Amino acid sequence: MANPPSPAAGGAPIAFGALAGALIGFFMGQTTLGFVIGLAIGVALALVIWLRGR
Repeated sequence: MANPPSPAAGGAPIAFGALAGALIGFFMGQTTLGFVIGLAIGVALALVIWLRGR
């Protein structure tokens, strides 16, 4: 019996998006907004990774 493929890690884009968004937002004077936008982009990328793996 063959082993199923390992699932792709989708949490990394969420973490990197949140951190990058907060950092960019910090330099633009909008840390919270940058964090939220980065988090949304990271979640979208994680969903794409999850959907491709299905």
